[in-house]
Amino acid sequence: MAQLMKNQLHTVAVTGYTAEGLGVARVDGQVVFVHGGVRGEVCAVRILKVLKHVAYARVEEILQRSPARREPDCPHYPACGGCDFRHISYEEELEAKRCRVEDALRRVGGAGVPVEEILGGERLDGYRNKSLLPVSPQGQAGFYRARSHQVVPALDCRLQSPQANAAAAAVERCLRERGVAAYDERTRRGLLRHIYVRTNREGEALVCLVVNGQSLPCEEELAAAVRRAVPKTVGVVLSVNTQDTNVALGEEYRIIWGTDELEDTLCGLRLRLSVPSFYQVNREQAERLYGKALEFACLTGRETVLDLYCGAGTITLVMARRAGRALGAEIVAPAIENARENARRNGIENAAFFLGDAGAVAERLAAERLRPDVVVVDPPRKGLSGEVIAAAAGMGPRRVVYVSCDPGTLARDVKRFRELGYEAVRAAAVDMFPRTRHVEAVVLLSKLRAEHHIEVDLDLDEMDLTSAESKATYEEIKTYVLEKYGLKVSSLYISQIKRKCGLKVGENYNLAKSENAKVPTCPPEKEKAIMVALEHFQMIERSDRK
Repeated sequence: MAQLMKNQLHTVAVTGYTAEGLGVARVDGQVVFVHGGVRGEVCAVRILKVLKHVAYARVEEILQRSPARREPDCPHYPACGGCDFRHISYEEELEAKRCRVEDALRRVGGAGVPVEEILGGERLDGYRNKSLLPVSPQGQAGFYRARSHQVVPALDCRLQSPQANAAAAAVERCLRERGVAAYDERTRRGLLRHIYVRTNREGEALVCLVVNGQSLPCEEELAAAVRRAVPKTVGVVLSVNTQDTNVALGEEYRIIWGTDELEDTLCGLRLRLSVPSFYQVNREQAERLYGKALEFACLTGRETVLDLYCGAGTITLVMARRAGRALGAEIVAPAIENARENARRNGIENAAFFLGDAGAVAERLAAERLRPDVVVVDPPRKGLSGEVIAAAAGMGPRRVVYVSCDPGTLARDVKRFRELGYEAVRAAAVDMFPRTRHVEAVVLLSKLRAEHHIEVDLDLDEMDLTSAESKATYEEIKTYVLEKYGLKVSSLYISQIKRKCGLKVGENYNLAKSENAKVPTCPPEKEKAIMVALEHFQMIERSDRK
């Protein structure tokens, strides 16, 4: 077998696609990934790079053309790295994505379940309701070139909303006229890092400027420029991010003008969204995705559903309308605030939300003897940790509905669930991001081997979760006390006061770890503060104070 060399020309047949949308071919048995390759074509390709197990090439000449090939309809393609499939038909793209999910489930997950359908998008352009545009050191907004941090200027992106393109252009122009330097990640100097725009069905926009500092020198002028470019702007917000990091948004937010939240409608729910709240970027396809998740959940109106990555509460509230009750967990505090407000705004009283890491919340709820009928997970691209999978399976739900944005980590986690007695029985794909490599999938995992699970009973009265605000996590109580009184309280102190008020606490929760250990007693000022917090979260009535 001849060794491939850079700049060699070879004739290849393209037989499929990689997860990144590259064509797959072979030269004398060696795998070659072809930029711009289309399945079914015979091409002359030039080798660009040779690695130990694979080589990369580009198409030099098409010898046998596929009917699925299309001329790219964007001047920035493929340089900007945002799209991957503008050189093929949408039908070919959908089949490539369906096969990708099915192949991952089979090869990585060991699951023989077919992907029964892929739901394609009706809109291929302008479907994104959230845009996050990096800004180059030269002050130009756009998108990163593939596998780099080089910004390709693109203020006419076909995937973004017109409002996002217009707002970014206005910000770019205003800062250039005022001589405000953009951020340079090499020197860590300059101000503007990213331009963030979120839009709703009505065309309203929430604009956030991510800066390497506490302020911009022309904030009022910037807000006015954005409002002229996008008259339906509801707010302009500044996000402080002075860290040397690839994380785009900072942790501090300040309103420059208007409000820091945007209202939108999804699945018949009226939602309020802050800048950091997770929300699917394709509204129409999100409704189809959640509809499929709801179908897989098989709810009859009596079940308890636990949603471990609830964001602003969308899936939780969708499930709540068909379930006995639904519980959501999320680590982002503003998102939990949005979720609770969204429950109130939509009159949904059988939903409750918990602030905290998914694994920690699942373990705590399991310790409080929660046994959900259905667990829903919609994790970030990295998938689930082993702790979350163990905690979810340990509660013994009859069904797990896994919503995923990455087929690779989905398949890995499906295999882990299988080892704990959950088998993939249904799978579907949803094209949330047309023209890009990304695809969403929904998998239904059914509990088949009961001996692997903990059998516990659910006492709804003990849980005391009758409304979206009637239960708070230990972390929420700590945060409330710290913000209101400036006092730090421990979980031990909280559990002592909960017991004192007659609230249920795990039998061994926060007790001394050895028989002779001395347990500190909650000081009076902290006891009073915790009592007020319990009242605030409607866990006790004022007359319950002792």
